[in-house]
Formats: sequence, structure tokens, C-alpha cells
Amino acid sequence: QVQLVESGGGLVQAGGSLRVSCAASGAILSNYNVGWFRQAPGKEREFVAALRWSVGSRTEYADSVKGRFTISRDNAENTVYLQMNSLKPEDTAVYYCAGDRTNYDNLRVASRYNFWGQGTQVTVSS
Repeated sequence: QVQLVESGGGLVQAGGSLRVSCAASGAILSNYNVGWFRQAPGKEREFVAALRWSVGSRTEYADSVKGRFTISRDNAENTVYLQMNSLKPEDTAVYYCAGDRTNYDNLRVASRYNFWGQGTQVTVSS
């Protein structure tokens, strides 16, 4: 059974940095596409970043985080990270990681992922 566990969330001031982690058990994460999504109170869950399992490990980002966030993978730790720099109050949300083995063209859609973590809260104060 695949389980994803996020960690690393917390409270940070605007302009600061935070790294959230997504650790997997029951699966080799390097064989999965992994996405990060976030959901703020009263808003729908939105795509943040994705990392493909295929050769080259192509990444993609939402326009709102491009240049500030970086998704990466540590195969030895079986963990995917989301490094968040230059954080803004509008980045405040619960951040979720998700995984799936199917190589869809579009990884920005939440329904493309079968496995989800429980989420970690990120709060950016102004």
C-alpha cells in the first residue's frame, strides 16, 4: 500500500523560505509522477508543481510559483521536496503531495493522481 507523508510546513514571514517534504512508503517514488497541490481556506485545490518519473525528470510549475519554488527528488531518501523561496502571504495553504504511475500528458489535474498525503500547513505572515 502506497503512503505519502508530508512534513516541513510551518509559519514563516513574507520573503522567507520553507522546504516541505513528501516521503513515500510502499512505493519507489522515482517510479511515480509526483505533484504538489495546495488548498487555501474557501478555495479549490490548485496545482503547484510536478515532477515526472521518466528519463529527464521534467518539471513543471504553476505560473504563480515559477521562479520561486523548486520541486526535486532524493531517490536515496525516497522523498520529493518542494523548496519555496520568496514566500508571499497568498502562498498560505495546506500543501499536499500526490503520486501516480500513469504517464499522463497533463499532470496539473488533481484527478490524475491516485495517492495523496494528508497535507501540511504553510502559513506566510505579512
